Amino acid sequence: MGVGILGGAFDPPHAGHVALARTAIERFALERLLVTVVAAPGHKHPVAPVEARLQLTRLAFADVEAVEVELEPHARTVDALEARGLADPIFLIGADELADFPTWKQPERVLELARLGVATRPGYAPATASPRIHIFELEPHPVSSSEIRRRAQSGEPLDGLVAPAVARYIEEHRLYGSG
Repeated sequence: MGVGILGGAFDPPHAGHVALARTAIERFALERLLVTVVAAPGHKHPVAPVEARLQLTRLAFADVEAVEVELEPHARTVDALEARGLADPIFLIGADELADFPTWKQPERVLELARLGVATRPGYAPATASPRIHIFELEPHPVSSSEIRRRAQSGEPLDGLVAPAVARYIEEHRLYGSG
């Protein structure tokens, strides 16, 4: 299928993000996967500065072949897709995000510019009639960026939740109140 895109705040990137990337690369036979760190997401207010989130994301995906980590200056998916001008990429999201998809800026245009690859998660049973939306199974990873931030702040270990290099970077740079 060519090119995939996995975008987000990655504040910080965790094992669930990496598992989604690996699964999608295999499932959709992606030649490359652009992992885009959104500088200023329209729906979130990141805690870590964009430079730190970009470096954390590079560390998290360092050993995943086919991944290219890039900064995304556009806050909205439709604007990012328009600017990139890729030929029929697959944009990866979780099933929980699919529920919010109708509220995105120009969702119909998003589906003209890209197909959606939707990873299933517990508690969500996505139903879709669009041939532009592809559902795929993802083994559950009970981890969230907010939980990692909380643990870092309280000095709890991040073992198994993030790559060791990510945990070291968080500690060394005292991100999320760690250290």
